[in-house]
Amino acid sequence: MSADDIDSSSAPLIEHLAELRNRIIYSLGAFLVGMCIAFTVWTPIFNFLTEPMCDALAARDQACSLILIKLQEGFFVAIRISVMGGLMLSFPMIAYQMWRFVAPGLYKNEKNAFLPFLVASPLMFLLGAAFSFYIVLPIAFNFFLGFQMTNAANPTAIEGVVTAAPGTAGILFQGSMEQYLALTTNFILAFGLCFQLPVLLTLMGKAGLISAASLVGMRKYAIVLILILSAVVTPPDMMSQAILFGAIYPLYEISILLIRRIEKKREAKLRAEGLWFEDDEEEADDKA
Repeated sequence: MSADDIDSSSAPLIEHLAELRNRIIYSLGAFLVGMCIAFTVWTPIFNFLTEPMCDALAARDQACSLILIKLQEGFFVAIRISVMGGLMLSFPMIAYQMWRFVAPGLYKNEKNAFLPFLVASPLMFLLGAAFSFYIVLPIAFNFFLGFQMTNAANPTAIEGVVTAAPGTAGILFQGSMEQYLALTTNFILAFGLCFQLPVLLTLMGKAGLISAASLVGMRKYAIVLILILSAVVTPPDMMSQAILFGAIYPLYEISILLIRRIEKKREAKLRAEGLWFEDDEEEADDKA
């Protein structure tokens, strides 16, 4: 290759890198703006995130309160909420910039195939986050708060002494603000990512990397993996683990149905174009 050929081939690469830099700058700018907006309202956001715990404490006639163990803890909680809020507010802009960078290199049919998954991914994440916040977290907090040892009639602490049943040591929940936020956000993030399962599997099926028959054959292994995942990301109680398994496994079966639908559409298209052969049909029947 001559020097002129190298120079001519490097120009498009430099242009792509310059465009990528601009897309990243726009995304970072949107994130910083969203982070600043979230910082101004971090207190209402934190109050909203404490609702599952406050409801569980109210059911026990206890006041809902958290403590600051470290002097800077409140500031770092505000920053963490601001970062999460900034990511959520800026996600449409970030996704748009990603799409503008990738779309010119895709064919029209590839764009039509990829765009629905780009929309479905955040929706499934929000669905998983809502499932965690409104269903799993209340169960988890009720489970953990059940280990308190207080007088049901007066579960309060007076001058540092917990009122408990006679002859027993008093144990009262006094949670750290930072630890509570970390626990809650980790649950929300874990469930949001778990609910990406049908999006990921269907996208792989659309690309031809997996088939419905292969997922059916791996069903027993998938059940074991989902059970292990449920035990890792949930509290050590069978109720929340069963709830997570009951939420994720149907998503696996839904993925199989979606991939089968994609395969049927692909087969119908090939038959219409005269590109479907009997060998392909026999192979598909063997897989089914």
